Amino acid sequence: MTAISTVVDPGTRIGIEDAALRHRANRVIPGGMYGHLRASGLPEGYPQFFSRAEGCRLWDVDGREYLDFMCSWGPVIAGHKHPVIEAAARRQAEQGDCMNGPSARFVELAERMVGLLPHADWAMFQKNGTDATTAAVMIARAGTGKRKILLAKGAYHGAVPWCTPSLAGVTAEDRAHLIYFQYNDIESLETAARQAGNDLAAILVSAFRHDLGQHQELPDAAFAARARALCDAEGAALVIDEVRAGLRLSLAGSWESLNVRPDLSAWSKAIANGHALAAVTGGENWRRAAQDIYITGSFWMGGTAMAASLATLDVLEQNEAPAYLQRMGQRLRDGLHAQAIRHGLAICQSGPVQLPMVLFEDDPGQAKGACFAASALREGVYLHHRHNMFLSLAHTEKDIDQALEVTDHAFSRVAAAF
Repeated sequence: MTAISTVVDPGTRIGIEDAALRHRANRVIPGGMYGHLRASGLPEGYPQFFSRAEGCRLWDVDGREYLDFMCSWGPVIAGHKHPVIEAAARRQAEQGDCMNGPSARFVELAERMVGLLPHADWAMFQKNGTDATTAAVMIARAGTGKRKILLAKGAYHGAVPWCTPSLAGVTAEDRAHLIYFQYNDIESLETAARQAGNDLAAILVSAFRHDLGQHQELPDAAFAARARALCDAEGAALVIDEVRAGLRLSLAGSWESLNVRPDLSAWSKAIANGHALAAVTGGENWRRAAQDIYITGSFWMGGTAMAASLATLDVLEQNEAPAYLQRMGQRLRDGLHAQAIRHGLAICQSGPVQLPMVLFEDDPGQAKGACFAASALREGVYLHHRHNMFLSLAHTEKDIDQALEVTDHAFSRVAAAF
């Protein structure tokens, strides 16, 4: 068993079964774990392996229950094992999933997304968010015959060489045509566009700024409008990365409230409530380019996830999901704000309330945040101290209030330790 620093929380320990699985994993998996689960910097004592999940709760392999505020890092928006969504997926799975070609759900889901999204005239499907952002970049380049892609510095758009945050295994050539700007900084964006000259294929921008361990930023309306205008002037594609925010802020597209519509959008995570699915949606001007590129995957036509997505979209519409998530998120944010003041702690809650982010001020190394999250975990509330969190339709006022009872204790421990 692995002990953790007493500054974090003296009562938090990795469970026996979890520790055994980690030991076995280290023998057969490089590093024992990879990707965001290793890179996000969870405090010691967090479980790595889980046995089941339902609603807004999950259980680790040692049987400990947690009120879940990560929602599988975003894919779960209606709640784990939502009965309507799982029934739809099960019906399709019983008929067939990975076949010689797609099921009718392929066409039905494309029709559904085109009907839902004001900017969309077509849809294509993949499996992961990285697939979708990569396909969108390819479509932009195919449609323009140009190469340069503008990206916000520090933004995450996937885990392949052209955009992964790691430099291991990446060559300079992989990123030769990327130019960076600062999110919400019009002057920086214009400078990047000038640097691209007449070779600008796309501006790829997250629905909101959600860099790891940094304060989140909602998009400024003037910045969004300028990105749209620059693309129009150069015949480039404005691409919105909706992978993380998609369907939580709006069912019509996250920038619709800014009166800015993208040419292409990349979707994944929440669109099928935990079933593996991604999509690119686009406008008529980009249809031919989408038709001309060659992308594929052996499992991209799987009908089960598409059936789950159709049911997910119905559930989200019927429950007015963005508004519901906003109410629950505001309840959580207000409670945390009041508690921090009462305990004499300075915190910053940034970005949209549907995707909560809590950072402590004056917290070098984010030790206060680690203490806070580990203390909450000890009492059964699964938070993250560096990554934005996620709410789902399964989170009720009672759940938020239960979590706030725990965070009050966690704040007291931070105040005592620091």
